[in-house]
Amino acid sequence: MPFRNFSLALSQNTTALDNILSLMGLLICVLVVIVLAYLFTKYVAGRNGSFLGVGGGNDRFKVLIRLSLGRDQSLVLVQAGERYLLLGVAPSGVSLVAELTQEESQALYAPPSDQPAPPSFGEALRTVLKQKKPR
Repeated sequence: MPFRNFSLALSQNTTALDNILSLMGLLICVLVVIVLAYLFTKYVAGRNGSFLGVGGGNDRFKVLIRLSLGRDQSLVLVQAGERYLLLGVAPSGVSLVAELTQEESQALYAPPSDQPAPPSFGEALRTVLKQKKPR
């Protein structure tokens, strides 16, 4: 009979150990998925110059600003060399709305000088957390 009690205790310990190992494996998988998602977003942001393509490009061709007008429709200010083009983008195609001078284009995408720059995400988060009262 002592052998039977030993095998019962061994099976209960094994079950607890299996549960712990399963939980550890699940946590590792979740961490791997989070790390891969982070690395993928960094890769996408690095490919375009910035996230979602706005501000992306190179020295000769840049998307300066994008304004959504509705579903699948937007206005895009593009710098192509020394030229500044205001383009209409829709599912049916891309059309030239206007060609702008450098001064006109800067007036569209440069923030007004009398307004302060918006806070960074970290600064905004700190401000919100300071305003939150503890319970």
